[in-house]
Amino acid sequence: MYATGNKKMLNMLILDILKDYSDENHRLTQQEIIQLLDKIYGMTCDRRSVKANIESLKELGYDIATNRGCYLMERDFEDAELRLLIDSVLCSRGLSKNQAKRLIEKLVKFGNRYFQPKVKHIAKLSEMRHSDNTRVMQNIDMLNDAIEHETKVQFTYNRYNTSFRLVPKRKKPYIVSPYQMVVCNGWYYLICNTENHDNISHYRIDKMAAMQILDKPIKAKREIADFAIGGYNLPKHMAEHIYMFGGDSIEVKFLTEKSMMDQLVDWFGKAFSVKSVGPDEILVTVKCNENAIRYWALQYVEYVDIVEPVWLKTDIENILKKKLGIP
Repeated sequence: MYATGNKKMLNMLILDILKDYSDENHRLTQQEIIQLLDKIYGMTCDRRSVKANIESLKELGYDIATNRGCYLMERDFEDAELRLLIDSVLCSRGLSKNQAKRLIEKLVKFGNRYFQPKVKHIAKLSEMRHSDNTRVMQNIDMLNDAIEHETKVQFTYNRYNTSFRLVPKRKKPYIVSPYQMVVCNGWYYLICNTENHDNISHYRIDKMAAMQILDKPIKAKREIADFAIGGYNLPKHMAEHIYMFGGDSIEVKFLTEKSMMDQLVDWFGKAFSVKSVGPDEILVTVKCNENAIRYWALQYVEYVDIVEPVWLKTDIENILKKKLGIP
């Protein structure tokens, strides 16, 4: 809080009032600013002082409209931008409920008092699905530092047991070379290389515990098989790993309906080719992680018919026969 008895801080107090009480639909007169200064800060002044300090703020670069009342035109975040950020946090399953709540409360403060009623949906926060790990933020901080300084990290990797509790997947900690953090399907993942392996691994950050930054340099990307050809390309990597499964990427061809284009773009971006083979049918060619495309094809089995590779088509047919009890 500013030292409100100091007239030299008057311009900052006026700026705070404009931030909190004004927008295009709520313009303040000089008299209203004077009344708010007295009510909130116990600061008295006259119209001449208000006008002079607003002009001083404009000279400092603040975009303040003064016709038909005063309001702050440009803010750090527009209401729509704040709404987008808040909703993103609300739907981020990788954060704990309390972490998401605190972050949303901070974001709301970037808006004025007229913005808060627009985000009443945050009251539904407790009904949204969030992580049980309360150290996600600390994990992200540590991974940021490790990626910046190119050092390995060590952590325990958890999974849920039948009592819905996170327990270690194995006793021995994982040691990895971290390269990138990404969001996929609402979860935060670490793209990394696991020690004693030469490929890329993906680990959910909300399932990590007991993390430590090690005094060991990461494995150079040129030593990673997935980086060996063409280097590392994050958009390409994400398009090929739609479920963040490990394993190789393969070229797949499948038949589907033209009406599936929205779903195809949602999952694969635009990194696939399309050939029309009938009035309503298309042949799609896409490069995707082997395990991910199998899972995806089963999800859309009603609309997708794998053409190549034949062994993948056979795998999916065998899975369906087994589940349906067909010999």
